[in-house]
Amino acid sequence: MIHRIHNRFRPIAEWSPRGKKLISLLLLCSVIALIYRSNFRNWVPLGPQRVVETINPKMGVHTRLTDEPEAAKIKRSLEMVREMGAPWIVEYFPWAYYEPRPGQYEWSHPDLVINHANRQGLTVIARLGFVPEWARPPDSHHLYLPAENYEAFGRFAAAFARRYQGKVRYLIVWNEPNLSLEWGFRPVDPEAYVEMLQVVYPMVKAADQEMLVLAGALAPTLDPPNSEWGMNDLVYLQRMYDAGAANYFDILAIHAYGWGFDAGEPAGESVVNFRRSELLRDIMVRNGDGDKTAMITEGGWNDHPRWTKAVYPAQRIRNSLQAYEIARAEWPWLESINLWVFRFPWDQKSYQDYYTFVSADFEPKSIYLEIQMYAKGLYASFE
Repeated sequence: MIHRIHNRFRPIAEWSPRGKKLISLLLLCSVIALIYRSNFRNWVPLGPQRVVETINPKMGVHTRLTDEPEAAKIKRSLEMVREMGAPWIVEYFPWAYYEPRPGQYEWSHPDLVINHANRQGLTVIARLGFVPEWARPPDSHHLYLPAENYEAFGRFAAAFARRYQGKVRYLIVWNEPNLSLEWGFRPVDPEAYVEMLQVVYPMVKAADQEMLVLAGALAPTLDPPNSEWGMNDLVYLQRMYDAGAANYFDILAIHAYGWGFDAGEPAGESVVNFRRSELLRDIMVRNGDGDKTAMITEGGWNDHPRWTKAVYPAQRIRNSLQAYEIARAEWPWLESINLWVFRFPWDQKSYQDYYTFVSADFEPKSIYLEIQMYAKGLYASFE
């Protein structure tokens, strides 16, 4: 009996060639099955093609799906954006996530977000930034991009444009470069930012001539001259034009936060409010760029109960509705207005949670429901 068992489990070296091939095939099938099962777990069907129904075709939100790994939650977030009545989204696609080594691209997550967004009938504005370790000095900040690697960033942007040709038509180059924090904790430098545009813009256009490049995305700030923290956005934009930026972007990206002011408060150079956007538009016109359009790619109000720049929840709702309506009825030069922020994958445990429209577990907040009513045409007044 022992002898028979021993013979039944002979060492693999003694197996016949046919037996070895069979075992190899079974092992290969097992590996393929494990990979398929792993991928299938994070796959949900796109579903039928949808169309956003809304009275305001300029409405949008910043979705912030960057760190949402689950396909089902990505799909649900984008379904809820459509159901709210917003046809536009801004989404952040960090360079370091998708090119961890030079020339090695990992597109699975952007594929998920963009394919589901397209299927929900949403127009994607892609924001690019965040420098991989291989493209910056050792121990430097992830938003520090030295000039010698502008071309590397351009190659990534061009690769992104090629992959999503026909699916993404709008691309933002960097974010809030007028803040030291967003410029890698260096003194802000509008001329260097224009140099980046001069490198990246033609590379994107060579990859996809139809891609429209957004520049600016400036933080609204009243920082005084020579501030270590940032540069006044109005000053920064004029210096961009002085450095020759006009030929290297198609649309101006604007950040329009209201802080404690109502949406209808008049613009003023000494105040940060929603209508400050009009002052940026004036600079475009003065520099002969009036034929270009602009987009608000971040903005809105916060209703944290203790944050000094917040408003009451009812004020936030009223201001958001009025901002959407101002964009629709008063600003023909504005293509879309994307308020910050639709949902985070998890609670931030800070004032940032009070910018959201939907909780991390997809519970719609009052602002979501009110904006949904507005998009259906059920509001008679926005004052």
